[in-house]
Amino acid sequence: MYIAINVLGLIVFLAIGWLFSKNRKAINWKTVGIMIVLNLLLAWFLTGSAAGRAGVKAAADGFVWIVDVSAKGTVFALGDWYNAKNLNFICSALMPILMIVPLFDILTYIGLLPWIIKWIGRGLSYITGQPKFESFFAVEMMFLGNTEVLAVSGIQIRKMGKERNLTLAMMSMSCVTASILGAYIEMMPGQYILTAVPINIINALIATSMLNPVKVSPEEDTIEKVGATDNGKKEPFFSFLGDSILGAGKLILIIVANVVAFVALAALIDKILALFWKPLSLESILGVIMFPFSWLLGLPVHQAWQLAQDMGMKLVTNEFVVMGKVTADIAHYPEHLKACLTVFVTSFANFGTLGMIIGAFKGLANKEDNDYIASNIGYLLLSGILVSLLSAAFVGLFVW
Repeated sequence: MYIAINVLGLIVFLAIGWLFSKNRKAINWKTVGIMIVLNLLLAWFLTGSAAGRAGVKAAADGFVWIVDVSAKGTVFALGDWYNAKNLNFICSALMPILMIVPLFDILTYIGLLPWIIKWIGRGLSYITGQPKFESFFAVEMMFLGNTEVLAVSGIQIRKMGKERNLTLAMMSMSCVTASILGAYIEMMPGQYILTAVPINIINALIATSMLNPVKVSPEEDTIEKVGATDNGKKEPFFSFLGDSILGAGKLILIIVANVVAFVALAALIDKILALFWKPLSLESILGVIMFPFSWLLGLPVHQAWQLAQDMGMKLVTNEFVVMGKVTADIAHYPEHLKACLTVFVTSFANFGTLGMIIGAFKGLANKEDNDYIASNIGYLLLSGILVSLLSAAFVGLFVW
C-alpha cells in the first residue's frame, strides 16, 4: 500500500508543476517524460543495484576519508578541544570545510572541475533536450553553489531574457555545494546524500520546464565563456589558494551565524506562540502544512508527521539545523523514512536562500530582469520545495 501511495505522491508532485505552470500549453511533455525515466533509472541504479550502491558507498567513503584527513589540521589547531569520540557541530561538520573548499577550488583552478561540468552538462542537454546553458547550469550549481554559479555566469545572464533568467533563479533554489557534502555526510547517511545530488539536477530541470516553460531558438541556445577574467590571465596559485582558504573560513562563520540565529529565532517564535496556546509552536504549524506532502511519500501517519515537522523546520531555517537535530537518532529510523528525510534536506531550498538569490541577481542583471524575478518569488520557493519532494519520491520508490 505504501508503495502505491509513494507512486501517487510522485504523480501529485508532477501535477502541481502542471497546475502552477506559467504556460501549460508550452510544456514539452516529451522532454519531461525523458527526464522522469532518466531519474527513475538513476534512483534505481544508485539505491537498488549492487553496482550503484557500491559506487555510492565508495564515494561516501571517499568523502569520509577526506574529512578524516582534514581532522589533522583541526587537531593541530584545537588540540585537546578536539575529541574524536564526542564531536560537536563545528568540529565534526564545519571544520572539514577549511580543506574541502580549497580542494574543489584547486580542481577548478587546474581546469579539471570545469571540464567535468562542461561534458556532463552537454551530455545532459543531449539526453533531455533541454537548452544547453540550462543543462550546463544545473550541473554546475551542484558543484559550485547557487551564488557562486550565478556570479561566474554573469555574461550569460546579461545576454538572456528575463524568462530564462527566472529559470536560473528557480533552479538555484535546489542546489547544494559539493565542497560541503563532507559536512552533510558527517551528520546524515552518506549514501542518500550523494544519491540526492544527481537526482536533484534532473528534478531542477523537470520542475522549471513545467513551472516556467521557455522556448529557446537554436540561435539563442549558446553558452558564453564562463568564469573568464578581464585580461584572460590566471591569478597566481598561492594568492588564489589564500583567497580560497579565507573564503572557506567566511563560509563557516556564515553557517554558524545562520544556525545560531535561526535556532534562537525559532525558539523565540515558539515562546511567543506558547503564550496563546502552550502546545502551539512553529514546528507544529509547519508540520500541519507539510503533512499531506509528507504522507504522499508513502509513510505511516506517525512517521509522516515526524518528517513533515522536519521539512517545515528546514524550509524556515536551513538543512544544517535539521541535520543537527536528527543526527544522533537517524541511524535508528526506518530505512524509507531515513532516505526520504535525507534526500529532502539535501538542498539549499529555504526562505533565507531567496534573499541570497535576489541579491545575487541585483548585481548581475538589469532592473527589468531583477523586478521580474522578485515579482515571482513564490515560484522560486515552489520550485525549491517541488524539487525536494520529487527527489524524495523518486529515491523513496526504491528504498523500503
